[in-house]
Amino acid sequence: MLMRDEVPRIPVTARLRARAGRLLGDRGGAGAIEFAFIAPMLLVAYLGAFEASVGFSVSRKTARAAATISDLLTQSTLVSVDTLDGMPHVVRALMAPYVAANVKVKITGIAVDSSGQGQVRWSRDEAGGTPYAKDSSVSVPQDGSMDSSFVVRTELSVPYRMKMLDMMQGKGDAGAFSISKTYYYRQRVGSGITCSDCP
Repeated sequence: MLMRDEVPRIPVTARLRARAGRLLGDRGGAGAIEFAFIAPMLLVAYLGAFEASVGFSVSRKTARAAATISDLLTQSTLVSVDTLDGMPHVVRALMAPYVAANVKVKITGIAVDSSGQGQVRWSRDEAGGTPYAKDSSVSVPQDGSMDSSFVVRTELSVPYRMKMLDMMQGKGDAGAFSISKTYYYRQRVGSGITCSDCP
């Protein structure tokens, strides 16, 4: 029997159940918790999209630079070592505003016979070397359009670093790789391109 001043006591388990029910039903702060879960994913998606767009832009510029070198050289019948050695500077100018340090360039003049077999007439790389021996056989695309012609092949490799991967992995070379393009252009005039002082 309860006295007038006594308060009925609720069992501990009932009180815990009541508090848990109130906690589960409380929606205050739900937006902040959801944002805390979603914000990192949105940030990674944004940075990833930015990184991808920069990478595609560098890839397009690399392709354009390789095509431009071949296009320039096929417009005459005579080239020189100085002309070929100046092509890495052309690449850097075409890659702007992206820094194109340590580019690898191989430029090769190839005479193609009627059967589509290519033979090196001259070659030059960014270091002033001869990457392919003179008169060595090389393959060219077998589509028939280059048979009985002279072509200039430009192989260009540009180093690219993905900053996001570098930051995420904490290593200086985690996001480093090369973007490479190769272009073949037929000579526009004459029947061959001579390199006057190539070794």
